[in-house]
Amino acid sequence: GDNGIKDNGAKAIAEALKVNSTLTQLDVGVNGIEVNGAQAIAEALKVNSTLTQLDVGDNGIEDDGAQAIAEALKVNSTLTQLDVGDNGIEDDGAQAIAEALKVNSTLTQLDVGDNGIKD
Repeated sequence: GDNGIKDNGAKAIAEALKVNSTLTQLDVGVNGIEVNGAQAIAEALKVNSTLTQLDVGDNGIEDDGAQAIAEALKVNSTLTQLDVGDNGIEDDGAQAIAEALKVNSTLTQLDVGDNGIKD
């Protein structure tokens, strides 16, 4: 993390993730990634079958990014650890993730700390 890759870098990594079959851990925390970058990573998560740990903490993915990742969680069957802490996620994003958890059967660790989740 902490390289300033922003959305364009996240999109490039996401494209690689779609075809990569060896990477199991990805840390893109503290990189200025916002909604578009999160959406690209989410699309990659829908087809990637090797990644088990993903850290997108301390970026700016907000509710829309969280909702995109939540949609990916509904179909991804390999991710076991996800960190989306400190991302400006509020109630809508948290609700989307909660809904995804109802159908996801592989995630065992989830960090949503330091966001704006209220109820």
